[in-house]
Amino acid sequence: MKVKHLLKIKDRSVITIGPDETFYAAIQKLVENNIGALPVCDTEGAVVGIVSERDLLKECYQRNRAISSTKVKDIMTKDVAVGILEDDLNYVMNIMNREGIRHLPIMVGPKLKGMISIRDIVEVQLQESQAEVRFLAQW
Repeated sequence: MKVKHLLKIKDRSVITIGPDETFYAAIQKLVENNIGALPVCDTEGAVVGIVSERDLLKECYQRNRAISSTKVKDIMTKDVAVGILEDDLNYVMNIMNREGIRHLPIMVGPKLKGMISIRDIVEVQLQESQAEVRFLAQW
């Protein structure tokens, strides 16, 4: 299966955050949308980083800064691994595993198209495996 098919199944808009928004705003968006990571986009919509639950927890532990004034740009991951619509799910899963990440922005050129998580991939693979088992059981 290709990433573009998974994004169609998910059929969810991508929640993003700006680099000058606060740490608190990032927490609020993660909690309100029940998600684990936010692509950080500039005013043109380009992905300039990603901030995850893990980034926020590390910041709390290491620096004990005030979350109401700390900027996302100060804590986000700047070297962002990304996928494209034509990537195979096994390929992106390998990237995510190698990089130790659970969320991957999906790009169309310089524009953010969607976000996928390891959970999304596991759910699709489980459904495919269950369908295959049912098919084989009929023979």
